[in-house]
Amino acid sequence: MARFDVLAAIDLRAGRVVRLREGDFARETTYADDPAAVARGFVDRGVRWLHLVDLDGARAGERIQVREVAAIIDAVGGRAAIEVGGGLRTAAAVAALLASGAARAVVGSAAIHDPGFAADLVKRHGPDRIAVALDVRDGEAVGQGWRPDAVGQATERALGDLIAAGVRWFEVTAIARDGSLEGPDLELLQRVLAQAGDAKVIASGGIATVEDLLATWTAGCSGAIVGRALYEGDFDLARAIRATGAGVGGEQGEASDSKPQSGQ
Repeated sequence: MARFDVLAAIDLRAGRVVRLREGDFARETTYADDPAAVARGFVDRGVRWLHLVDLDGARAGERIQVREVAAIIDAVGGRAAIEVGGGLRTAAAVAALLASGAARAVVGSAAIHDPGFAADLVKRHGPDRIAVALDVRDGEAVGQGWRPDAVGQATERALGDLIAAGVRWFEVTAIARDGSLEGPDLELLQRVLAQAGDAKVIASGGIATVEDLLATWTAGCSGAIVGRALYEGDFDLARAIRATGAGVGGEQGEASDSKPQSGQ
């Protein structure tokens, strides 16, 4: 079976762990005041990947939660891989983040609007250390996805341009599902996967249950980001890790009826 990663989301705003509904800053819920403690809790439960988002940085266009990200890397970087997105609009910002110990940088707006920027990052750091976030609304990949008036382009065109630029990791979010606990947009994921070829796709948005997560694996995704369900839902993290082998030291799959039978 192809490897599948469960990525626990930690969204940072003003030094706190929060979640936004559909990327809307006006629909924020605060969950914790100590992001490093949250990260340690996830890793202690077996999580192998953490997905950090600097929400203030995404809005400002530059890294803001630098201290908080550094504290998380210091706390758990030796036990889990950490990817970070938000405010990474320059080559220097990406280089500084990766030099600080992050395993992967997630770029969005800058790459969507300038695939050449993504190409330069991949050439400099390698394809496994750069991911592009495709936030999709009404069939368009948009930068600054929290803005309802954000300008985008057809998802297929954006994906094709970025694949041609050498990008091999994509994180695909159906904005309407983000934070909704209504299940992933499998139709969107399948369309992206059909075009992605050898590129890897990580699902994001709407995952509420282990069954939701396994559905993304069955579709062919290489991982899934779980956010709100970890903080207030009924998501069984231990079962998810057993089923996918996505924990530290885990073996792929817990039982035959938990493994996808197609899409790999």
